[in-house]
Formats: sequence, structure tokens, C-alpha cells
Amino acid sequence: MFDYETLKVLWWLLISIILIGFVITDGFDMGVGALVPIIGKSDDERRMMINSIAPHWEGNQVWLVTAGAGIFAAWPSVYATAFSGFYAAMIITLMALFFRPVGFDYRSKIEDPRWRTSWDWGIFIGSVVPPIVFGVAFGNILQGVPFVLDDLLRSSYQGGFFGLLNPFALLVGVFSLILFVLQGASWLQMKTEGELYERARAVSMICAPIAIVLFALAGVWIAYGIDGYVITSIGDLNGIANPLLKTAAVQPGAWLNNYSEYPITMLAPALGFLFPVLVWISSKADKGGLAFLFTSLMQVAVLMTFAVSTFPFILPSNIDPSMSFTVWDAVSSEKTLNIMSIVVAIFLPIILLYTTFGYVKMFGRVGKEFMAKYKHSAY
Repeated sequence: MFDYETLKVLWWLLISIILIGFVITDGFDMGVGALVPIIGKSDDERRMMINSIAPHWEGNQVWLVTAGAGIFAAWPSVYATAFSGFYAAMIITLMALFFRPVGFDYRSKIEDPRWRTSWDWGIFIGSVVPPIVFGVAFGNILQGVPFVLDDLLRSSYQGGFFGLLNPFALLVGVFSLILFVLQGASWLQMKTEGELYERARAVSMICAPIAIVLFALAGVWIAYGIDGYVITSIGDLNGIANPLLKTAAVQPGAWLNNYSEYPITMLAPALGFLFPVLVWISSKADKGGLAFLFTSLMQVAVLMTFAVSTFPFILPSNIDPSMSFTVWDAVSSEKTLNIMSIVVAIFLPIILLYTTFGYVKMFGRVGKEFMAKYKHSAY
């Protein structure tokens, strides 16, 4: 179907697309969940917020599962190393996520304010913790992960949980949360009305400039405070995938090399700064649909900025850079990638079609009339 080198790049692109699908879809529903106890001032308003994402949040989780499955199938070494090294963080994320389905399904079963308020904060925890953890993970990848490989390519993680909580990683974690909240607030601008709409609009206008500042601060930190990785020698890119057959080194400013070599890639960080400005302008002009579009595009721009900066590295090792996993040497076999490509070519369009149908079918605002009409069937 494709030669091995092309397949390696193709699956780097496909994993990036899957992650984009996750941050856009789960981005707004986790953003809404984080805002439920913050801007929802009454039980009716909180139910409106929950019901604005009710038709979609379970389907949105599929993107997270698909991302994990895609990494497992396409980059098994990366999956094994990251999921074992970040095990405690993954468990914390899963435990937090448990609050979401239980909270959505059970909060309105009992008309007790204490019961409902408790579940609202549970939904808050399940919506705030994952984006922070994901951001912390990306922040650590940019700094390198402490692992080594033995002669049989078995990875051994040499770090600890608290080592992940370094200042730069925490900055990226907060930035990730702000992006999710910004997208959730923009979604609520499209889906709600009245005072709740006005509060969501205010949140968007507050979070947009914060996102710009954090994005700029992270960029300066990467440029001047974090050393990047470069491949110094590598064998046949169509040859066997073995991380030990290359050499790599750490160099100051190396995460910026791709931008100087391919100037067109500067569009990614540039758009990462432009879109939050457009979000602010759209929110100011009462254009909730445009605000949501621009927050979604900002998610894409930020993720592509990370992808361009680190390419071809997927999981760099800060103990021995030559043991780092890259697009060229962390992948499955050529046959596996070919079979997976055929499966994706068949099923990804189907998934996109029925997902789009669901969003179109459930388009509309969730206001007082909606809640009165579906009082007993809505969340």
C-alpha cells in the first residue's frame, strides 16, 4: 500500500488527528463540566449546562479511548513506556473520570440540594483533573522523560510521580485547563440563554487573554529554558524500527529547529495567538458560534505547535537521548501499519459522519422552555 517511511509519517499524522478530535470534543464537554458549580447559580442553570452536553459527552469519550488504542497499535513501545512511567497520573485521571458518568446520571435522581451540589463538585473534579494531567504529561515530554532501554528494547522508567510535577509541566497543565474551560464557555454561548449565557460570555472574555499569556510564557520557556532534542545519525528510514540504531543529542533551542527549516510551520504558533483574540472579539460581539469555532481552531493550532516542535521525537529520553522514541523507530511493523491504515480508511469516515449527524440533530439552545418540556427526561 505505502512504503514503510511514508506509513510512519502517516501514522504520526493520524494520531495527531485523533488527539485533535479528543481535545475539540472532550475539550468543550470537560470545559462545561468544570464550569457547572462555578457559573451555574441555580439548579435549573446547572441542569441546562449539563443537558447542553448530554447528547454528546459519552460519544466524545470515544476519542480518548481511540487515542489510547491508536498509540498502543501504532507506537507500542511508546504506549508501554508512557503508560507505565505515568501510571500514577493515569490512575488519578481514571479515578477523576469516574465522577462524570455517575454524576451526570445520578445528580438529579434525588431532589436534595446537598446531594445535587455534591455531584456537581464531583463533575467539576472529573472535568478539571484530566486536562491538567494531560497538560502536565505534554510538559514533561518537552523536557524529556527519564527512561532507558536494555538490549532487548525493554524500557525501564527511572523517575517518580512527584518529579512530573515540575514548574514547566504545571504551567502547561494550567494552560491546558484554561483551553478546555475557554472552549466550554464558548460552547455555552451557543447553547444557553439569559444570565447563564452572559456569565459564559464573560468567562470566554477572561480566559482568552489568559490563554495568550500562558501560551507566550510557555513558548519563551521552551526557547530559552528547555533544551530540545536532535537526531545526529540514523539508518535507513525504510528499515527495521529499532531505537538503538540511531544517535541523538540534546541542544539548546532545538525544539525550534523545524520552524527555521520549514518556515510555513510558523503558522501553527501564530494561529495559536490569533485565535484567542478572535474568540474575545466574537464573544464581545455576541457571536457564540464563531467563538466556539475559534476555540476549536485554537486547540488545533496549539496541538500542532507541539507536534511540529517535537517532530520526529515522540517520547524523548532525558537519560540517554539516543534511546528516545521517534516517528522512525517506535512504530509497529510495516504490515501492521498497512492493515491499520485500511481499517482507518473504512471506519474513520463512518465515525465522522454519524458524529456530525448527532451534532446537527441536537443543534439548538437549552433554555427554560427546553427544560420545562423535558423536565422528567432531561438530566
